[in-house]
Amino acid sequence: MTSDIIFQYFPDLTVQQRAQIEQLPELYNLWNSQINVISRKDIDLLYERHVLHSIGIAKIMQFLPCDSVLDVGTGGGFPGIPLAILFPETQFHLVDSIGKKIKVVQEVAKALGLTNVKASHLRAEQIDEKFDFVVSRAVTQLKDFYPWVRGKFKKESKNTLPNGILYLKGGDLEQEIKESGLKVQQYHLKDHFAEEFFETKQVIYVKG
Repeated sequence: MTSDIIFQYFPDLTVQQRAQIEQLPELYNLWNSQINVISRKDIDLLYERHVLHSIGIAKIMQFLPCDSVLDVGTGGGFPGIPLAILFPETQFHLVDSIGKKIKVVQEVAKALGLTNVKASHLRAEQIDEKFDFVVSRAVTQLKDFYPWVRGKFKKESKNTLPNGILYLKGGDLEQEIKESGLKVQQYHLKDHFAEEFFETKQVIYVKG
């Protein structure tokens, strides 16, 4: 699978952004052979299942240059790294409780020349800063995730949605949302991407 799948849905990328996206398979193949951050079966589908999935958030929210975004449980850098490529003037802080995964994130960000990425070996609960948005990709159930980030949002909102969580999830989420007790907005990625992979994928928004 080539980078064309990205450029088809995001045709307005700069030359630099296109070059950064085209570097991703080589970088992740290199690091994945040393530290397994992406399942073997998914590495060949990196653009669809990791990069495009991550920037599905950009179909819901266009981050502003002054925004700060926390990526919780980033793993190998998803959704944070692709979003940082898309929004080079927005500041991203990627955190994970597994140190070797953060090492991969730091090396990938460095190789891509991403000056808007900070990566820390931390749990979300250990962070004292406040952010405009928190992003994450299916780290845990919503009812468990929300307490980790509650109170980590700046009071003043400047975007089309108030500051809050943008959470990538898949499958039937009715029960999970009900158990969380949270008021959510659901955005279906199948409305934006034609590939079968996105049929049940959603961005869940929760006001901070």
